[in-house]
Amino acid sequence: MSVQSAAADVDVDLRQLFASLARNWLRIVLVTLVVTGLAFALAWLATPYYKATAKLEIGSRESEYTRPPGTNDDEKPILDEQGVATQVQIISSPDILKQVATKLNLDKLPEFDETLKMSALGRVLVLVGLKSDPFDIPPEERVLNAMHDKLNVYAVEKTRAIAIEFASKDPKLAAAIANGIADAYIASKSDAKLESNAAATDFLAPEIADLQNKVKDAEAKVAAFRAQSDLLMGGNNAVLATQQLAELSSELSRVRASRAAAEASAESVRRALQNGGSLDSVPEVLSSDLIQRLRERQVELRANIADLSTTLLDNHPRIRALKSQLADLDGQIRNEAQKIIRGLSAQAQTAKAREDQLIADVNTLKAASGRAGEQQVQLDALQRDANVQRQQLESYMASYNAVASRKDRRYSPVAANLIARAQVPSQPYFPKIGPITGAAAAASLLLMAIGTLLGELFSGRAMRPAAGTRFTDIEQVAMPAARVEPMVAEAHDEGRAFAPYGDTAAGHSIAEAELPRPAESEPAEDRATAMETSGPSEPMPEPRQSRLGEIDVEKAAEKLIASGAARAIFVSPEGDEAAASAVLVAREVSDAGLRVLLLDLTASGAASRPMLDSSLFPGITNLLASEAQFSDVIHPDLYSDAHVIPVGTADPVRAMRAADRLPIIMQSLTTAYDLVVVECGPADAQGIGRLVGDGTEVFLSMLEADDQVTQAAVKLIENGYPNLMLVTPIGHEPPGTPVPGRRSAA
Repeated sequence: MSVQSAAADVDVDLRQLFASLARNWLRIVLVTLVVTGLAFALAWLATPYYKATAKLEIGSRESEYTRPPGTNDDEKPILDEQGVATQVQIISSPDILKQVATKLNLDKLPEFDETLKMSALGRVLVLVGLKSDPFDIPPEERVLNAMHDKLNVYAVEKTRAIAIEFASKDPKLAAAIANGIADAYIASKSDAKLESNAAATDFLAPEIADLQNKVKDAEAKVAAFRAQSDLLMGGNNAVLATQQLAELSSELSRVRASRAAAEASAESVRRALQNGGSLDSVPEVLSSDLIQRLRERQVELRANIADLSTTLLDNHPRIRALKSQLADLDGQIRNEAQKIIRGLSAQAQTAKAREDQLIADVNTLKAASGRAGEQQVQLDALQRDANVQRQQLESYMASYNAVASRKDRRYSPVAANLIARAQVPSQPYFPKIGPITGAAAAASLLLMAIGTLLGELFSGRAMRPAAGTRFTDIEQVAMPAARVEPMVAEAHDEGRAFAPYGDTAAGHSIAEAELPRPAESEPAEDRATAMETSGPSEPMPEPRQSRLGEIDVEKAAEKLIASGAARAIFVSPEGDEAAASAVLVAREVSDAGLRVLLLDLTASGAASRPMLDSSLFPGITNLLASEAQFSDVIHPDLYSDAHVIPVGTADPVRAMRAADRLPIIMQSLTTAYDLVVVECGPADAQGIGRLVGDGTEVFLSMLEADDQVTQAAVKLIENGYPNLMLVTPIGHEPPGTPVPGRRSAA
C-alpha cells in the first residue's frame, strides 16, 4: 500500500518532544558519565602499543656504468599498481617474517608466544572450550600469527613507495622488527639475483661450448660447398656467370641496335636513288665529305651557267661544256651514294654476324648461370645457418661475460631502496585516552538523546492531532508504512496457508464466517431502504428507555473518546437496521477530531451503504481475496470526516477462505487510525473473537428490548464480554441524512 506521511492527520509537538530531554536529563547525564568513566578507565588501564614505520622505494638501482652492454634502463617497465601490490605481498610473506623472527629471537618473547606466559583467565577459557588451545599450534606458526596481527604493509598512494608498519608493546622492538623486515626483503631480492646469475652462468657455459662447435661445423660446410661448386664471385657479390650473362646481354642489345640502324640507313638511301629523289635529306649522304664537295662544285657550275645564260645562248659551246660538267657531277654523286649503300649493307651484315655470335654466347651463359643460381641458393642456406649460430654465440658470450663478472664480484643491485628507516617511537599510538574518552562521551550522549526522543515519539506523547484536517484523496490516509506494509504482505502470504472456508454461505457476515446465520433476521433491504428514503421533515420517534439500560449514540461516543479505545465492536442481533448505531457513533467520534474508520462486516453492507454513494466500491472482501490494496478499499464518508471500508465486490466464499487474516488487517488499521469501528451484524462471541484486541470496547446495537436482544447480550456476557454496553440509534437522524454543520455529499 502506498501511503504518505502522517503529517496530514497528526502533528509532531516539538515542544513536547524536546521537553522529554529536560525531563530525563538526569538519566541521560548519569548514563553518559558512567560510559565516559568506563571508557576512561579502560583506556587508562589498556596496555600501550607503539608503532614504527620503515619505507622502501621500489625502482631500478642499476648504474649506467655497470649496466650490461646493449641494454637500456629506460626500456625496463616501471612497476605499476599491481607490481607494487605484488611486492607488498612478498614483504609480508612467511619467509621474510621467519628470517626476522629467527634473527630477533621473537619466539622467546611472551608477546609473540602466549604459551610462555598464559594468564589464568586464558587457561579457564581454554578448558571450557571458549578459546582454542595455543599449544595445538606449532611454535613457529604462533610467532608468525602474532607478527601478522601486528604488521601492516601497504603501498603509499600515488607513489612507488611501500610502508612497513609494526606495532609492539616495546618501542625499540617495534622499530627493530620494521627495519629487520625491510633489510630481509632487500637481502632476499639480492640473494635471488645472485642465484639467478649463478643459474645463468651454469646454463650459458655448456651452451657456448656447443655453439662454438656448431659454428665451426657450419662455416666448414660453407667453404667446402663453395670449393666443390666452383662458384666465382664477381662484382657486387654476384656469381661470375651471372655477371657475364648480364654484360653479354647488354652487348647483344647494342649490336642489335647498330644493325637495325645500318639497315634502316641503307634502305633510305636506296629508296632515294630508286625514286630519283634528292639525296640531301639522307643523313649518311650529308655526312660524306666527297659528296659535299661535289655538291659545292655542282652549285658553282649552276651559278656560272646562269651568269653566261644572260649573254650567251644555250647552244653556245661554253654553256654546253658547263652543262656537260654538271651532268658528270650528278653521276659522281649517285656513284658515291651507291658506295654508301654498299658500306651500310656491309656494316649491317657485320652487326648480324656479331649478333649471332653473341646469342650463342648468351645461351651458353644462361645454362651456366642457372646452375650457378641453384648452387648459390644452397650456399646461401648454409651461410644463413652459420650466421645465425654465430650471432647466437656472440650474444651468449656477451651475456656470459656480464653475468660471470657480476657473479665473481657478487654484485647484484636490487630494485628497492630503504629510503626511511624506522625510528624508535616515543608516543604510543594506542590507546589515545583523550579521543577515546571524548568519543565515548559524545556517542553515549547522542544515543541517549536519540533514544529518549524515539521513545517519546513511539509512545505518542509527542503527537497531537491536526485540527480541521480532512481527507479528499484516499492516498492521504495517515497509515505508517513501516508497520502497515509488512503486515499486509504478511497477510497476503499467510492467507494462502490458511484452510479454506468452503462451507460459508453467501448471506453471512464476515465476522460470523464460521457460524450459521440466525433465522430470525428481518429483511434487511426493506428496512435499509426505508431509512434512506425517510426525509428530515418526518417526525422522529420518541426515545424509549430500555429495561436493559441502554445508552444513546452521544454517550457511546463520549465513552470511546474518554477511554481512549482503539476498537469498537458493534453486534446487531436485530439485523441491518440496528447497524445505524455503528455509523452514528463513528461520525460522532470523527466530529470530535479523531481519525475514525468504520469496517463493515455485514453481509448486505447496511453500515457502509449510507456513507457512500454506491454499493459497488471495493471493500473488505476484495482485500481478503487479494484483489485490492488498502488504498483501494478505504473510502471517505460523504457526511463526515470518517473513513469507511465497505463489504466489497469480491466473491464472499473466496474472501471467507482468508478470514483468518482479519486480525492482521485489524492491527494495521488500529495502527493508522485512532479508532476503528467494526459493524459485525448478527454475530456471536465466537464470531467477533478474531476482531478483539487491546483497547477494545464491545457494543450491542438494539432497536427494541425484545428476547432476541436479551439472549444475545446474555451470551456475549457469558462468553467473556462482561463490560458489554447497549446502544440504540433511536432518536437520531438516519445515517444517510446530512446534518447541518457536517460535510454534504460531493
